[in-house]
Amino acid sequence: MERKKVLILGIDGLDPRLTKKYIDEGRMPNTKKFLERGSAEIRYEMIGGQPTVTPPMWTTLATGASPRVHGITGYYRHNVERDILEYNFESTNCHAEQLWNVTAEAGIKTLVWHWPGSSWPPSSQSENLYVIDGTQPGGINVGTAQVEGDMLVLGNVKVQEVSFRSKAASDSRVPCFITGMETAEEEKEGDLNMMANRLVVKKNQRVTMDESEGVMNLSDTPMDMVSTPIRPASGWVNAPADALECTMLLAQGFIHRPCLILKNEQGIYDSLAIYKNKKSAEPIVVLAKDVFVQDIVDESIRHDEKIMVNRSMRLLEMAEDGSQFKLWVSASMDFNDDTVWSPKSLLKTVTENVGYPQPVCLAGGSDEMLISKCMRASWDHSAAWNAKGIKYMAREQGFGVIFSHFHNVDMQGHMLVQYLKKGSKLSPETCQKLFAEVYVQTDNYIGEFLELIDEGWTILIVSDHGQTTPEHDTDVFRLMSGGTCAVEMRKLGYTVLKKDENGNDIPEIDWSKTRAICSSYCHIFLNIKGRDPHGIVDPADQFELEEQIMTDLYGLRDEKTGHRYVALAMRNRDAALLGEGGPDSGDIIYYIAEGYTADHADSFSTINGACDTSVRSVFMAAGPGIKKNFLTERIIKHVDVTPTAAVLLNVRMPHQCEGAPVYQIFE
Repeated sequence: MERKKVLILGIDGLDPRLTKKYIDEGRMPNTKKFLERGSAEIRYEMIGGQPTVTPPMWTTLATGASPRVHGITGYYRHNVERDILEYNFESTNCHAEQLWNVTAEAGIKTLVWHWPGSSWPPSSQSENLYVIDGTQPGGINVGTAQVEGDMLVLGNVKVQEVSFRSKAASDSRVPCFITGMETAEEEKEGDLNMMANRLVVKKNQRVTMDESEGVMNLSDTPMDMVSTPIRPASGWVNAPADALECTMLLAQGFIHRPCLILKNEQGIYDSLAIYKNKKSAEPIVVLAKDVFVQDIVDESIRHDEKIMVNRSMRLLEMAEDGSQFKLWVSASMDFNDDTVWSPKSLLKTVTENVGYPQPVCLAGGSDEMLISKCMRASWDHSAAWNAKGIKYMAREQGFGVIFSHFHNVDMQGHMLVQYLKKGSKLSPETCQKLFAEVYVQTDNYIGEFLELIDEGWTILIVSDHGQTTPEHDTDVFRLMSGGTCAVEMRKLGYTVLKKDENGNDIPEIDWSKTRAICSSYCHIFLNIKGRDPHGIVDPADQFELEEQIMTDLYGLRDEKTGHRYVALAMRNRDAALLGEGGPDSGDIIYYIAEGYTADHADSFSTINGACDTSVRSVFMAAGPGIKKNFLTERIIKHVDVTPTAAVLLNVRMPHQCEGAPVYQIFE
């Protein structure tokens, strides 16, 4: 086949079942146009691998290999100390060849745009390979350049003094949102030189031991809060006579910004002007009521030094008499941070021609205003920035293949999908409406790229998994998955905690009594003598202990329905049947039964959830070399994406590729 220009448009969390529903309802017209110009499976589905979570699946989509082969077997990588977990995004842990290394080797100028599965550090020295981030899923530069989190500023005439209150939920684990990553100094030298610096998270993650912890226990407002008094303006060089003033605190309260509350021509207070100081002739920004403003450049503090950052803001509310207001301030981004750009000159190319990498927002919880006007709006702007950047690279920088990823559905879904049936503080109908709007946002994003088809690009739209709403009202996902949860293993007696002087449990594992631990999504590790640092289980007893644990798992039942919680539990060697197992997996791997899963990562990749959700993946293709308006009955799998793209690009298959091209869709 003649070589095509290929764009892989990855959208994390995109569910084919909901996509089809919204296309049929007319909510996703751009996606419908894409399908009319291309091909897909009859239900737009792709069967994902196991486990249904970001790092292993994006690695599979890039290599054509299963997790057992490429070695990225979960969101977390297991430390030799089984209660310590490490994020599992690094390419240095991947044992399979990525397609972008093949294309670079073949002389194709190749761009990897925020691919959260074994893309960073770059694993090829080819001058044809360009890589931007991939160290975490949230957004470009979020892991390394984010300095502050989201904040609400509340002004009121009744407040006596300005105050700053840090996040009430600062230890809450927001799924897929990783910040505070830094370069490990001791690993700066090596075969991959400076660009292969290993990024580490400042704070180690421990296995969750309590039901109140875990990724499903999110605060309604995981944000900093500033309370500020509103008074008549005084001491300003140039302030209207009827202006009011307040103070904004930034950088955890270390930077003060005086603000003027201003009237419009009708004499109504409706805007907020933020200044560096009261002597400044011009404001940093003027915020009109209910207008989203991005790329506000100001200072922040990092490592005790002032830096320049970009933020977004929205003046959500303001009383007409100026007596109170509510202002949302986004996370701040150090726009000079080039830690995860290779070559580093790429950052300047992007910022000068596209704009600053955008902060993304997870604020909202059960506040419809914050969800719609802050969280979703920030992702709208992130979508526009990503689309502009990818198209600029495609048109102006001479790339022949682009591997891209966008995390809007998954990230916002974490805030909403578990509530689509039962509701939260918001009604189920409101939660469903808000999640449908995320799919409309995604359709707009897809629409940005339709014009590239006319310019000779072949586009593959893929996702790593969908997200499911639980059918039954149960906390099983908190107890048995939830990311890092060992609660059920404690109840069954396999994991034992140390006790304080009063006989109360403390959150530290007593390895002298612990026979097994569930330290990540659905992976159970036995504490084996001679293999593990604190092993107590005789290797001769491993088979029998595994049998006992699996029997106990199958015995876990929902008291209301009588149904079992676990669909399948199997030994490591048997997990090869599903592309799992091997030295990087647990001794036992299990999957939660349909109806009891929440979100993703804990189930088979084929299951449905309530409210028309599923955990299945999307595959669609359009452009040169692809049949138009064609649906195939062929079962398409994650491992098939890489060989399909390889055929379109006329390059060899990666060495460990296990899939096959989707021949049926080729012209």
